[in-house]
Amino acid sequence: MATPYTGDRGLGTNAVISENFAKQLTDLPAELLEHILCFHVLNHIDICNVSCTCKRLHDVCHGRGKVWAHQHKLRWPRLQRFYQQNESYDWLKEFKTRHMVGQQIRRTVESISKRFFTEVPCVGQVLGDSFAEIESLGAPEHFCADELLEILNSDKRKCLTLKYYAKKILYFLRQQNILRNLKVFLERPPELQSALEGAVLVDQYCNPLADVTLESISAQIEEITDKVKKNLRVKNATHPSLRASDCFVLENLEFQKQVICALNAVLYDQLQYKGNERDYYNPLNSYIHQVLLRRTGIPISLSVLYMTLARKLGVPLEPVNFPNHFLLRWCQNQRRWASDDIYDYVYIDAFGKGKQLAAKECENLIRHQVGADYYSAISTSELLLRMVGNLLNIGKRGEGNEKSYQLLRDSLDLYLTINPDNVQYLLLQARLYFHLGIWPEKVLDILQHIQALDPSQHGAVGYLVQHTLEHIQHKRHPVEPEVKKRSVPEHRDVLYSVGLIMKHKRSGYNCVIYGWDPKCTMSQEWINTMRVHQLSKGADQPFYNVLVQDGTCRYAAQENLEPHSAPLEIAHTEVGRYFSEFSDTHYIANEELQARYPEDMCKTHRTVEEHYHGLTANSGQSPEPTANFQDHDLLDP
Repeated sequence: MATPYTGDRGLGTNAVISENFAKQLTDLPAELLEHILCFHVLNHIDICNVSCTCKRLHDVCHGRGKVWAHQHKLRWPRLQRFYQQNESYDWLKEFKTRHMVGQQIRRTVESISKRFFTEVPCVGQVLGDSFAEIESLGAPEHFCADELLEILNSDKRKCLTLKYYAKKILYFLRQQNILRNLKVFLERPPELQSALEGAVLVDQYCNPLADVTLESISAQIEEITDKVKKNLRVKNATHPSLRASDCFVLENLEFQKQVICALNAVLYDQLQYKGNERDYYNPLNSYIHQVLLRRTGIPISLSVLYMTLARKLGVPLEPVNFPNHFLLRWCQNQRRWASDDIYDYVYIDAFGKGKQLAAKECENLIRHQVGADYYSAISTSELLLRMVGNLLNIGKRGEGNEKSYQLLRDSLDLYLTINPDNVQYLLLQARLYFHLGIWPEKVLDILQHIQALDPSQHGAVGYLVQHTLEHIQHKRHPVEPEVKKRSVPEHRDVLYSVGLIMKHKRSGYNCVIYGWDPKCTMSQEWINTMRVHQLSKGADQPFYNVLVQDGTCRYAAQENLEPHSAPLEIAHTEVGRYFSEFSDTHYIANEELQARYPEDMCKTHRTVEEHYHGLTANSGQSPEPTANFQDHDLLDP
């Protein structure tokens, strides 16, 4: 007879099962019991309680059965793709491990804001022992990623600080995984290194939060290939490319010409692909998933697409590292497909709608003569260096904001993974990290590597070593941040408070306040440059640190700001660093910001009541106090 469980019941929807009911329930076949226990309203706590009721139900809820498999799928649907359908798993063990990893991930994310609020967080150095603890659980990486995604996909307006750091950690973890894949890719023999796969890895590394996979990109390439075959079939129903699979070469030049003609017709006439002349330096032009989505790109990205399609249809095009304008070459000598004579080739300009050029005509693209070496075919790794080099140059041309710094960091990581001993870029990476004030220990490692590669760099290396050591020493004795109280007499002129949504009277931009000073604290040079003296109160008035809707951080004078008439969310990447929640009319400061400005949230609440009392009736939010941060792009006083 079944023995009822008489212990205390945990949280859940089930009541304690009575003895009579337990007898009736346990008389049912196991398959029917499993079906009942997989009912969608039952959660994992209910199943734990049921399994403790008696031995019969405990056996039905065994770890490898349907009940725990259902609970796992119900709780973490994104993880199901990592399990083989025909394999047997201990679902209870998987559930427990995923649950423990989730708890540790949340503890790690929650702790980061307290430790790194005053610094520019570099996630690689932030994680440290926290992720060593997670790794000790022996859990697969996708458990960590799944928990971070769960945080990111929670209520849009809440847990903003948690989401801010979860996003940074997920970005870092995915990049580390992509770098490992890239290193494996580069270890393959050159003939097994696909230009498309390399381009996808570059794309994934620079866009680790986007859903970019080789499978999805290949599927889109296959769709274009089918369109080319359809066009080819109209011209020549017996063409060999219509029957052949991948990895073949058409020996007949006439058949190759038919493929190229059909490819040009589909790619440029039917699908309207084109070179992006208007916005040439947009990094999106280098990402293969964006090239396919927007149907535009730069010479190298369009060449990768064109070459991949041509090779799938039997035309062996080769990449050419032509200066300032990447090209493809197509051998016309049927007796020697690998000719060394540059005049045996036609050169294809994928950026110029597949235009075919003779060797000397290529020089018209760049308006000067070049040697024969520039017409040679290059390897996939050299192609990737050129592609990453383009991104690196775009990052260097940037405006010095977070977006351009991130692109510079990502492209340097990629370049030095492919070519780890490039002294020029190693030094650039060390200078970048030093400038951003992040990862000083890694800066020292890079400088040591540079010194070993090129002792003549001792001057630049010595300077950076000295100042990096000073930075490390300074971090060991941090200065306590200033606490700004509104009740202090010298702050009596400060009208606004952190969390308020504001509008700039002259420039018209929308922003949120995340800090303030009773007087302008910028240098005299900045004050002169920004013509602060032309303001009615000049620099002798409160100035506010604001996050602007366009993604910049600015330092604005009080006389130029006013509360927004219709407050809205500010789409800025750094909002989560300072605020925990958006509450319809204002932002609620997180604990760290409140510690800096302990009296501000009360002021924010009063201002909101005065200006938006009609809007706050349904919000039900009770604001709390705030804090401050230093920013880089300080504009529009």
